[in-house]
Amino acid sequence: MALFVAEGFARFTLDDLAARLHCSKRTLYGLAGSKEQLVRAAVVHFFREATARVGAALAAETDPAARLAAYLRAVSAELAPGSARFFDDLAAFEPAAEVYGRNTRAAARQVQQLIEDGVAAGAFRETHVAFAADVISSVMVRIQQRQVAEATGLADAEAYGHLAELLLHGLLR
Repeated sequence: MALFVAEGFARFTLDDLAARLHCSKRTLYGLAGSKEQLVRAAVVHFFREATARVGAALAAETDPAARLAAYLRAVSAELAPGSARFFDDLAAFEPAAEVYGRNTRAAARQVQQLIEDGVAAGAFRETHVAFAADVISSVMVRIQQRQVAEATGLADAEAYGHLAELLLHGLLR
């Protein structure tokens, strides 16, 4: 996965991957039946591991504002190692884009729950939570689809960091 995160995956053939990973193509075919299946499996693994670490960061906090900040900063930290080529390849390759999109939707649901919890606890001002979540989800989807990178030059991780700052200063009393 480190190779894909650092250099993307679209330009690699299975021969390239076998050479770079110091293994045989047979080994790669043992993991997946095609390059496309291998890429999808690697992307699923990347997001599964990232989700576990983000969840651990979230679990370490109890204050609603700290939980929201920890969540978005952890997402940012998990995406930070990814190269622009990796995220461009994720957006361009449908099976990988589907995995990233599914994870983005789950993240948006988590953010909505964190906002609901913060409003209920009195840490955040009263707001239309579904609207706030929809706006946040829209930004997250734009990040995932590389539209924010194109419009602002921000890497995905940087965009999540700025989103966290914007949300926290807009929601805190």
